[in-house]
Amino acid sequence: MRQAQLGELLECIRRRQPVLTVTNLASGDVHLVRAEVVGSEGRLAGDLREALRTDKARTVKTEEGDVFINVFNPPLRMLMVGAVHISQALIPLAERAGYDVTVVDPRTAFATPERFAGVRLVAEWPDEVIPTLGLDRRTAVILLTHDPKIDDPALKLALKSDAFYIGALGSTRTHAKRIERMQAAGFDGRELARIHAPIGLDIGAVGPVEIALSIMAEVTAVLRGRGDRSK
Repeated sequence: MRQAQLGELLECIRRRQPVLTVTNLASGDVHLVRAEVVGSEGRLAGDLREALRTDKARTVKTEEGDVFINVFNPPLRMLMVGAVHISQALIPLAERAGYDVTVVDPRTAFATPERFAGVRLVAEWPDEVIPTLGLDRRTAVILLTHDPKIDDPALKLALKSDAFYIGALGSTRTHAKRIERMQAAGFDGRELARIHAPIGLDIGAVGPVEIALSIMAEVTAVLRGRGDRSK
């Protein structure tokens, strides 16, 4: 890899921009491909997309010989809005799945280090914190407070971001009211369709642990390209 390519690769990593390298195994030539231009890579486009989706490198046979595709996806992040029982159960699942977790809740009675030991905990309003986090396509946003004063500002910012998953706790009736509020705030149907609500896969979950499990399963399905509820 040439020095300029290495510099570009490191800059993409620093900025949390997904990037791939395509190395011709015979010649050693290296080609850098940013995620946003994968579609222009011809016959390799499908393999590049699959590498991004699965976070797995692969060797592919081409007319020019075998090439090795390596993927440099930014680390996964999960923002949980709400220092509640469900988030307590969800945190270990998310961490085991490789997510860097942040919990945001302005209610200091809930957001205590004793309840969330070892987790990045921010006892501030989401609309003050989220702009500093830089939500991107490797970030999942989980809204759990069931309080519009807290969840709605976070939801508005999430909908304006590239977060790959946005989920909100609440019944179908609660979500219908949420949609009405978001429509009043100017969001259209395409944008609102990004919200997964009621949150989690429908597995008949009862209690925080099972709900957390259903959420983690749905986040994983969306991350891996299997989470379209319309299918």
